[in-house]
Amino acid sequence: MHPKINVVGTELKPCSTNPMTGWFRDGCCNTDVNDRGLHVVCCILTSEFLEFARSQGNDLITAVPEHDFPGLKPGDKWCVCAQTWLDATENGVACQIDLEATHEEALSIISIDLIEEFGV
Repeated sequence: MHPKINVVGTELKPCSTNPMTGWFRDGCCNTDVNDRGLHVVCCILTSEFLEFARSQGNDLITAVPEHDFPGLKPGDKWCVCAQTWLDATENGVACQIDLEATHEEALSIISIDLIEEFGV
């Protein structure tokens, strides 16, 4: 299996294991053809971003114990959908992203300039 690549062209680093994130719940913002939402942007969450996501129908705040989902809070890192993050930027509530933990597939939706502007 070849290494997954991030938006800066190096090997993809983990985003978060506490809480456990990722399309595969492996801590990384990996993706495959079944990931229609493209959960590839490793965000450092803010309350503004979390409220925006909830207003768009994606409640990341409320815990769902039956799915081992703890609910997220500001400061947590989480793999979010590239389009959701892009929509958040257009609404002035984008959060910072971890460049080394954001999958290169994000570049299919978000420009590298915008990613670097919010990158840490």
